[in-house]
Amino acid sequence: MSNAFVIYLRNEEKVLLLKRDESVSEFPLAWDGIFGVGDAHDLDVVFQRITEATGIEADKLTHVRTGEPRGLAFGNRLNEVTPVLVATGETHVVPAALYSEFEWLDAGDMRSKDYSIPSLVEMYGDVGSYLYILKTSIGQEANVANEIRARLSGSGSLADVVDEIYAVLQSDHMRGYIFVEASAQHHVEKVIGRAGNRTTPLKNCRKCLDGEAPFRDIFPHLEPKAATAGISEGDIVEVRLGAFKGQRARVTNIADSKEEITVELFDAPVPIPLTVRADQIRVTQRVE
Repeated sequence: MSNAFVIYLRNEEKVLLLKRDESVSEFPLAWDGIFGVGDAHDLDVVFQRITEATGIEADKLTHVRTGEPRGLAFGNRLNEVTPVLVATGETHVVPAALYSEFEWLDAGDMRSKDYSIPSLVEMYGDVGSYLYILKTSIGQEANVANEIRARLSGSGSLADVVDEIYAVLQSDHMRGYIFVEASAQHHVEKVIGRAGNRTTPLKNCRKCLDGEAPFRDIFPHLEPKAATAGISEGDIVEVRLGAFKGQRARVTNIADSKEEITVELFDAPVPIPLTVRADQIRVTQRVE
């Protein structure tokens, strides 16, 4: 039975890290999760420890998952430490107990710290998830994403990684790459056939980029963009659809809320404003 635990407190995509005080006898000034001693499956004990270390009350906490204990070496000692993931909507922290500093960090940046617990980053994957980027052939992003999903829906040699990969994300705004949310990189490499010899290498998927990617880096690529994005008043455009298809015009007004633009046709004998949907034009020359 595990005699210790480490709590990962998560707020949206960020994880709380605490720095041990310089007066602490073990691992002073090292970064940590919230370390505690006791039964990791007793939520009263876990929540009490969070309150002691951060000042966040138990009614602001939600238990997400408790992982399996890991045997970790602390000098000449071998202790079993259980990872626990807890969510909160609070961001204000008052570090206490072992800790004097804190930082909310994107999970993809966790390797930038020196930690008191060996394998602290890997243990987060036991209860949380990281983001990995796969490099694909340009134009084959959707095919690669669909093939990964198909492989995960089967069984056989990939049965043990099905529960370790949580999402496959493909953005129409990013060519040559897709994103995979998973507990560890080696699971991603296995499903694309880049680890071991039992899985056929996935066609049009070149490799998994090394390391975990910060979640903040993909948000701009996953948010839907308005059709008017990238169009400015004064731009020269070509009408792609309708009665004026192929004619050139200048943008005179943009209605972002309706995703419409107003243009004046160059070849019209009288400059009459024409309102069209933004996805019906193509910018050929941008205003300086």
